[in-house]
Amino acid sequence: MHVTRLDIAHLRRFDSAHLAPGPGLNLLVGDNGAGKTSVLEAIHLMGYGRSFRGRVRDGLIRQGADSLEVFIEWREGGGRVRRAGLRHGGQDWQGRLDGEPAAQLGDLCAALAVVTFEPGSHVLLSGGSEPRRRLLDWGLFHVEPDFLRLWRRYARALKQRNALLKNGSHDRQLDAWDQELVDAGEPLTRHRREYLDRLAPRLRADSAELLPAAGLAALDFLPGWRQEELPLADALLLARERDRLSGYTTVGPHRADWRIVHAGIPGRDALSRGQAKLTALSLLLAQASLHAELRLDWPVILLDDLASELDRSHQRRVLTRLLESGAQVFITGTEVPSALGTIDAPARLFHVEQGAFLAEAL
Repeated sequence: MHVTRLDIAHLRRFDSAHLAPGPGLNLLVGDNGAGKTSVLEAIHLMGYGRSFRGRVRDGLIRQGADSLEVFIEWREGGGRVRRAGLRHGGQDWQGRLDGEPAAQLGDLCAALAVVTFEPGSHVLLSGGSEPRRRLLDWGLFHVEPDFLRLWRRYARALKQRNALLKNGSHDRQLDAWDQELVDAGEPLTRHRREYLDRLAPRLRADSAELLPAAGLAALDFLPGWRQEELPLADALLLARERDRLSGYTTVGPHRADWRIVHAGIPGRDALSRGQAKLTALSLLLAQASLHAELRLDWPVILLDDLASELDRSHQRRVLTRLLESGAQVFITGTEVPSALGTIDAPARLFHVEQGAFLAEAL
């Protein structure tokens, strides 16, 4: 999966800009604040419906503009050329995919697979459960045809049940929505557990390469209720009175989480910031390679500010691995990563300055 054209309008510093990236390594170099990361945000936006730095309405739209616009053209592994465009005003949006209107933002996100490593990626280890659920669900969203339908069905039922809990509705109404949560939630949970089982051996291999002293042992899945003790239907029933008092549903797949167990480190909180970064990067690389195995096509890889996040040795290992895979990679930095001096690989260099791109010889 290789992006061949990227057009940006009214996104942060960019009034209007065009980029023609190469199929392999693409370097975006410039001073701090020049707009390098905004390029990655534009690509990430098309793959996730939001920036990795927040929602569209949280400063992504250029000051004075009503909306931003992103157009991407890419070539899939089989040679098919696809195109997607998005106009987003922070609340309302319009999109097109392959010349047809996109009915849902998820249609655009399902078309373009993007994996992003950026300075905040360590929250996958140190933050709350939501980013970890999103990582699992992103993987399933792209490889499991039934997953999105189940996810939407569960989310709709959860919203209805929470509304009933707040309004003090009687048990018969709650019974109906409990069953809907069970019918969607149990297969959704099964998909998540199976995906994590597939991811684990790849993560062990990548972690052994990037963080060998940690000794990754296992990935533990936490489904959101005591699944080993009782089915979801019973868990919802037992929690009902507590849920009435709370005004929301306290058990279920929306509370799911997972954790990495390291044999050489006593607990997640014992990871240093550097170790958390390397573990998060291992996780994202493992997910990208699993996606490539299941979809026969590597996702687009975005590495924001790589030189400040990794030392030269780890830069070299990561870049060598990605270039050998044939993945398209975008890297930002204030200068060309030093590790490239030890790697013989073609690359395109773009200097970013005042919201414009200038292609340069590497």
